[in-house]
Amino acid sequence: MAQLTPPGSGCSIVVGDLPAQSEMAPGSMRGLQLVVADARAAREELLGRGVEASEITVFDERDGGTFFGFSDPDGNTWTVQELKVRAENPLIPAESRGRFGE
Repeated sequence: MAQLTPPGSGCSIVVGDLPAQSEMAPGSMRGLQLVVADARAAREELLGRGVEASEITVFDERDGGTFFGFSDPDGNTWTVQELKVRAENPLIPAESRGRFGE
């Protein structure tokens, strides 16, 4: 097992053969969440790649109140939340992005 945390990030990804991962059936994860700086651009990117995505819903006009969803090929469901502040203050610092892509 390995835990990967980009420098300065508030998020980690765990990869490896964990007992809990072995017990999960494909498609059993619900409500996984992604945060993006621009929900409309993210949705268009997914649609352009053939992914079906829900319409954008704005629950609150303030930052953080805009969402849409999609399912991955295994059937896990994802919620995408727009936080415009991420464009100005990303979790991965600019100097570290070369390691992880743009």
